[in-house]
Amino acid sequence: MQTADKDVLDLLDHAWERLWNRMAGLTDGEWSWRPVDADDKITIRWRLFHIAEVLTQLRNWTWLAVTPPEAKVDSGGADCAQDALASMDLAYAAFRELVTFESVDLTAAIGPAAGPYGSATRRSFVLRIADELIHHGAEAALLRDLYASRTCH
Repeated sequence: MQTADKDVLDLLDHAWERLWNRMAGLTDGEWSWRPVDADDKITIRWRLFHIAEVLTQLRNWTWLAVTPPEAKVDSGGADCAQDALASMDLAYAAFRELVTFESVDLTAAIGPAAGPYGSATRRSFVLRIADELIHHGAEAALLRDLYASRTCH
């Protein structure tokens, strides 16, 4: 029988693999394209950066009661699609490793470090990160589909 922690890890891995597979072969044109003339948040570039940023925030370690790594995982500043994917891949690997640390008890409360969210479980926090991965991954996939469809007409 699977545990709730294994279920959460399986969800993270499924969301990650789905996003990673959808972004395979991403071009610089797709990465930086905007469907409308608006701010940069309407790009795959912003979504991949944001996913990497969320996965590498210092609070992830603090809220899961793990000493943060000495060197912060680089989450951004990519100049092209392939660099962005590489940054995101490193960020996911770091987050997945964090969640699977032997000392991480996902049933425990986050504690005072989380301020008003301190009574929430660490599992609920990891699920919140999963939500970020899922919904921004879906947005990136949609933007990629819209980019492809603009040449079909």
